[in-house]
Amino acid sequence: MGRVTVREKVRRIDGGTARDRVDSLVVEEPLEIRLGGRALTVTMRTPGHDFELAVGFLVSEGVVARAEDVHSIRYCAGAAEDGANTYNVLDVVLAAGVPLPEGSLERNFYTTSSCGVCGKASLDAVRTVARFAVDGDGARFASSTLAALPDRLRAAQKVFARTGGLHAAALVTPGGELLAVREDVGRHNAVDKLVGWAVNERGLPLGGTGLLVSGRASFELVQKAVMAGIPLLAAVSAPSSLAVDLAAEAGLTLVGFLRGESMNVYTGGERVVVSGVG
Repeated sequence: MGRVTVREKVRRIDGGTARDRVDSLVVEEPLEIRLGGRALTVTMRTPGHDFELAVGFLVSEGVVARAEDVHSIRYCAGAAEDGANTYNVLDVVLAAGVPLPEGSLERNFYTTSSCGVCGKASLDAVRTVARFAVDGDGARFASSTLAALPDRLRAAQKVFARTGGLHAAALVTPGGELLAVREDVGRHNAVDKLVGWAVNERGLPLGGTGLLVSGRASFELVQKAVMAGIPLLAAVSAPSSLAVDLAAEAGLTLVGFLRGESMNVYTGGERVVVSGVG
């Protein structure tokens, strides 16, 4: 398995003094996901939980919805010049009877750590039809519980504590329990890893839970939440206008600027109960 962090020499300048030191950096490497041996996508990610990432991505694309839809996942050998396994290419084989995505697999979309799926795939993702209704199983989230979540997420970010360079996503209960946390250099990858975990451990849809992300709320993250049946998405930073539009259309509760005791509830306010903090 690839390394999550590397050590590099840096020169630290603080005011009028400078000293050499060793710093920890988060690793960013490409991961090619193949479907039945055919190239599907490449994403820039932090190594680790790659199988979960692949499953979560396929959920967001509407290809799979349960663990039984996947026959096998394996790393492909021979990716390096010497034939060694670099753990940067993996192949997903769907279970018998599970159809391939409509159209050509060679869509050639490319994902980055900063923006996720770009180009035509982004437009296609907006039009993806979700398999699950976002009803939330009647879940309600106290504002005081939501306010405490960013600090809990930060405390659970083990690699961030060493590097300061990772996003995180957490699946949470209305009571504030962190069911699972995943980190990655790309926030969309962290969410895919989380959804992939949930497919194997809990099953979909994820009604009665919330999704917490460490950065902004893009339309892509809203789409991923909807595809997994998650009724609430909370972000510590701002949402985009398209993210708000998608959340409203899907019936998802979208919370942004979750900082301290304050937050903005953009859609689905009925799921957020105002309560005291402290």
